[in-house]
Amino acid sequence: MKVSLQPALNDGNLDGSQPNSQRQLAISISAVADSLNRNVPLNLCLILDHSGSMSGRPLETVKKAACRIVDRLNPGDRLSVVVFDHRAKVLVSNQTVEDPERIKQQINKLSADGGTAIDEGLQLGIKELTKGNKDSISQAFLLTDGENEHGSNKRCLEFSKLAASYNLTLNTLGFGDNWNQDVLEQIADAGGGSLSHIQQPDEAEAKFSQLFTRIQTVSLTNAYLLFSLVPKVRLAELKPVAQVAPETIELPVQQDPDGRISVRIGDLMRDVERVILANLYISQLPLGRQPIAQLQVRYDDPSQNLTGILSEIFFVEANVTGQYQSVVDANVQQHVLALAKYRQTQLAETKLQMGDRAGAATMLQTAAKTALQMGDMSAATVLQTSATQLQAGQDLSEADRKKTRIVSKTILQDS
Repeated sequence: MKVSLQPALNDGNLDGSQPNSQRQLAISISAVADSLNRNVPLNLCLILDHSGSMSGRPLETVKKAACRIVDRLNPGDRLSVVVFDHRAKVLVSNQTVEDPERIKQQINKLSADGGTAIDEGLQLGIKELTKGNKDSISQAFLLTDGENEHGSNKRCLEFSKLAASYNLTLNTLGFGDNWNQDVLEQIADAGGGSLSHIQQPDEAEAKFSQLFTRIQTVSLTNAYLLFSLVPKVRLAELKPVAQVAPETIELPVQQDPDGRISVRIGDLMRDVERVILANLYISQLPLGRQPIAQLQVRYDDPSQNLTGILSEIFFVEANVTGQYQSVVDANVQQHVLALAKYRQTQLAETKLQMGDRAGAATMLQTAAKTALQMGDMSAATVLQTSATQLQAGQDLSEADRKKTRIVSKTILQDS
């Protein structure tokens, strides 16, 4: 098992007469496996909301989806199930899946009642996952249909960061239209996972299946991208690094003891590239091929029970010319547009929260045009529809807000 890393600048040429230049560096990272067979056990925790609002078809479809996941687990995989209303409890303690029928019976006994305490469910889920975290790929599916009315959103974020420090990945699924997209996005982003929206009960099984298929491709964990920049190159001070695929996430940077810049990117998958976009400022350099940066990935390989493995070093160069001609990399430009779409939508949401309906509509229109440039027709339709509604003096429904957030972060899988 090793790491594949492909760096590319949005424009590989630099104007040698300019004192400063700005470039976007896209870094595509994935795991390369010797075999397509998954040989590392999963350690999965389902953290399920069974509050009163989940009564009826919602809870029944979630139980069915959870049981299908149990059926897809391999011998040697581990499972735990935590459920919460206004309190949380362990329904299935962390265990190797030896009797799937008994586990499904416990899930099917679940009934809906009470309020919602997401943070308690998250806390218990993390505790269960840590019991089976050795030499495994540890993931949680957190599903809720409501606000954290009996808990603290701040604690949710703290637990998410704690999970990442334990090398646990948190994926969130918002059910229906009344969940808090800010909270679930923050949990998924901090926990290195993804955010999904189950708009209709009948979608639950498909969304669980999509997420499970994705985590089956995880081969390496706890990955960090390490930057060494040459003296005349620096990262932008504001929002310098983001992930733009498979979904868009703003990534925090930190300084490693050896002086390198470190960015945690979490799990590495075989079939899905993580694409990181760094915003660089480059001072004037001599003419010719010039080094810009050195890149390396530090990661864990649970199949070998190895931690802190270092990949080979990858070099990034730019061509400094006296007669500058732009050479745009179309793939990198797509990643730049993806990040722009996300940030434009975020700005629109901020303006809407401030009561600036016209400003929000304008930014959503801008985001829709950006999506069109990318060829992301589904996102363009959603964003333009929301902009048109605001221009007509209408409020955005909760469903509209949720779908707008989702299309800002990724390309819809069902498009």
